[in-house]
Amino acid sequence: MIENSGATLLMRASDRINSVCEVILFAILALMTFFTILQIVCRMWFKALTWSEEITCFLLVFASFFGICVAFKRGANITVNFLRDALPQGPRRLLLMAIEAVGMIFFAVTGWFGGALCVSERFQTASSLPISMSWIYLIFPLSSVIAILHLAARLEELIRFPDTRPR
Repeated sequence: MIENSGATLLMRASDRINSVCEVILFAILALMTFFTILQIVCRMWFKALTWSEEITCFLLVFASFFGICVAFKRGANITVNFLRDALPQGPRRLLLMAIEAVGMIFFAVTGWFGGALCVSERFQTASSLPISMSWIYLIFPLSSVIAILHLAARLEELIRFPDTRPR
């Protein structure tokens, strides 16, 4: 990312949202560790907890989607660079812009269908927890909006600062 002095509102929002996502991701991983250890202790010496495995699975899904958001912000997602590196600066920039645009379309579709899933499953409850599955499925539209924000900020960076080194 470029220095914050030249950053636009979109870039600063992306940075701030990413900071929040990193904290949430850390908290989710800590909670997963806590509930897993709690389940082991209870299973060994007490009565097994019926809900801890399900909550750990849900937390794993949340960690995965928040991890996707953080990876997109950092440019740490998997890429194949041989074509990008073989292109001159102008076409390379266009390719990177197209990649960001395709990513935004993908996450828009994911967010749309995730939102529809939230609505359609609002009366379905988790098997061992008394919560609506809509709260679980909310991660799809939420992470999609965050990923689109990061991709839009990177696209803006590519447009405004063409000499910026690609990820």
